[in-house]
Amino acid sequence: MWESESESHAGERGLVPVGGSSGRHEGLKNDGFVRRDHSWYVNSDIPSDLLVKVGDVSFHLHKYPMISRSGRMNRVICETASVAAAADPDTAAAVGLDDVPGGADSFELAARFCYGMAVDLTAANISGLRCAAEYLEMTEDLEEGNLIFKTEAFLSYVVLSSWRDSIVVLKSCEGLSPWAENLQIVRRCSESIAWKACANPRGVRWAYTGAGATTGGRPPRATGTAGAGGTASPRWNLGGGGGDSKESSPGRQAVPPADWWFEDVSVLRIDHFVRVVTAIKVKGMRFDLIGAAITHYASKWLPGLTKDGPLGGALDEPWAQASPGGAGLHMIIAGGGGRDDVAASAPAREQRMVVESLISIIPPQRDSVSCGFLLRLLRLAIMLKAAPALVTELEKRVGMQLEQAALADLLVPSYGRADTAYDVDLGQRLVEHFLVQEQTAELASSSPGRGEPAAAAPEYYGARTAAAAGLNAKARVARLLDSYLSEVSRDRNLSLTKFQVLAESLPESARTCDDGLYRAVDSYLKAHPTLTEHERKRLCRVMDCQKLSFDACMHAAQNERLPLRVVVQVLFSEQVKISNALAGSSGSGGGAAALGKAPDAAPPTRRQLLDGTPQSFQDGWAAAKKDINTLKFELESVKAKYLELQHEMDALQKQVERGGAPSPAAGAGAKAGGTGKSQGPSAWSSGWRKLGRLAKMTGADAAGPDGHVAGAPGEAPRKPRRWRNSIS
Repeated sequence: MWESESESHAGERGLVPVGGSSGRHEGLKNDGFVRRDHSWYVNSDIPSDLLVKVGDVSFHLHKYPMISRSGRMNRVICETASVAAAADPDTAAAVGLDDVPGGADSFELAARFCYGMAVDLTAANISGLRCAAEYLEMTEDLEEGNLIFKTEAFLSYVVLSSWRDSIVVLKSCEGLSPWAENLQIVRRCSESIAWKACANPRGVRWAYTGAGATTGGRPPRATGTAGAGGTASPRWNLGGGGGDSKESSPGRQAVPPADWWFEDVSVLRIDHFVRVVTAIKVKGMRFDLIGAAITHYASKWLPGLTKDGPLGGALDEPWAQASPGGAGLHMIIAGGGGRDDVAASAPAREQRMVVESLISIIPPQRDSVSCGFLLRLLRLAIMLKAAPALVTELEKRVGMQLEQAALADLLVPSYGRADTAYDVDLGQRLVEHFLVQEQTAELASSSPGRGEPAAAAPEYYGARTAAAAGLNAKARVARLLDSYLSEVSRDRNLSLTKFQVLAESLPESARTCDDGLYRAVDSYLKAHPTLTEHERKRLCRVMDCQKLSFDACMHAAQNERLPLRVVVQVLFSEQVKISNALAGSSGSGGGAAALGKAPDAAPPTRRQLLDGTPQSFQDGWAAAKKDINTLKFELESVKAKYLELQHEMDALQKQVERGGAPSPAAGAGAKAGGTGKSQGPSAWSSGWRKLGRLAKMTGADAAGPDGHVAGAPGEAPRKPRRWRNSIS
């Protein structure tokens, strides 16, 4: 359905004939070839003297027409003629040509040309006939206008100017290796397709073709893609005009969609598809369109990349039944063989070649393909045991876009000998690649080169220009990782170390709320009830109790699987948050609003939080609170006694400084009685007794290094010591 204007007009007058009668063959009268079973005969009055076997098909021909235009036949017939004449002169010479390119069909056309018959050149037979002409050495040295010249002219002037014919010829080259490669047929067709795909889309117009459509009374021409009857399909227009109205679809668009060429190139074999995509890259096609074309090709040849079906592919999809690669993969998955058998089977080898080829041609730019497509491709690559270097490269590509991943795509089963159901090591590597890419992007944006703006960064790593984008990406990856941990934690074979390393792989700044991490921890505790108290405490260290929401705190307070210390930390952190919220909102009168509650909803108290805890936790909390209150009462008693003794010590020190002056009580009595000498001895003895009691209670704090009490006679008086209260 893709054809040039010149081809469209040529098609109306029939296919292009080559050959014809030659004066050199006037003595040979023939009316064409006749096939009987597996043998071809020439309608001629002259008996055949040459038998050519191509595979299981025999051609009864004549020597002279063949040696006149084929150098190889001339040489082979001369070699076999002498042997046949020596054995039996009446026996026709027999030649075997099992390796002729294109097989019996191409040799038949070449033989017709040698006999001077009309040969119809089409896009379907031109590549095989061109290779057969090269094989038979039908050059200009034997005859002017030989088959090589005519097939080359048809390829250059007819096929390469038509989009449809280029696709058909490239498709027909699949069984002609290495002849088609050596004759540059594959390269020229690939470049022709790439040039047309990258050209101005206004050069493409839509033609109404299909099973029920006709043009000029003739049936629609064969195409490389099977389309539904009566559907609109594009046609290449070299002139760039709108085209004939009677050949155009009534609903055709002025400019075709950007993906108009996807369906046609997706019918090619993977090696030819790689050649076309490589040529398109060289010509500067947008990387997102190239990635979309690769995704479209993979959907046809790798059904496991879709989201429905056994490995994602749905068996009722039309392409899953029609595509050559579709049934193969489903057959592999349905089989009961081991992993080694799957990777070694023939369909698996074909699938592996497709996967490795697609990985190698994915554009290096970020977002050229979706992260989900990369993860599904990575799953197939691991399952089919693709090359380790390509798998590592694909893991790096996933790390570039990990924040776009979905949980279902990230849950890759363990296809090796791992004990866990999911490949947790792969998840760890993907997170590490993500962090490396983020760090590379930050360094590239913060340290630009000379003459480069701060946003300049390696295109391969998809550097972000804004720091906020990196923080948002880390937050999305943190949420994805928490969900991933919740799923893999249900596996009883998942070790605590792997869980802890994966949970702590992201920096603390990536999570503003640890609710998802708490769910993962609780799920792990539920799946591993035999953990010791030390292991449970170690597990709970991966989350921060201060980052839990109110609902998570309420759940944790009633969670008997958590250690008691963690429950107390959760309750304390929630109480602190409530107190801070109330203190911060007291000035504005919006305490309830600051807590995110309704104005008429009172904030929960510690008593309400404790009421929701289990009875065992309540008993432990009550006993601890009683002990704390007892210690506080005893501490207050000690402080009061301490202050009393300190006051008496100050009074006694003042008496010592005045040189035997009476105590305050004695002084008052002296003023009343009139004498004070009789009170001196009793005051001194009373003071020293109090000082002794002070030494007994305070111990080493009231005694010097030599065991004497500070302030004793014979020592220099010191400044009164002030005792510091170190207990709040």
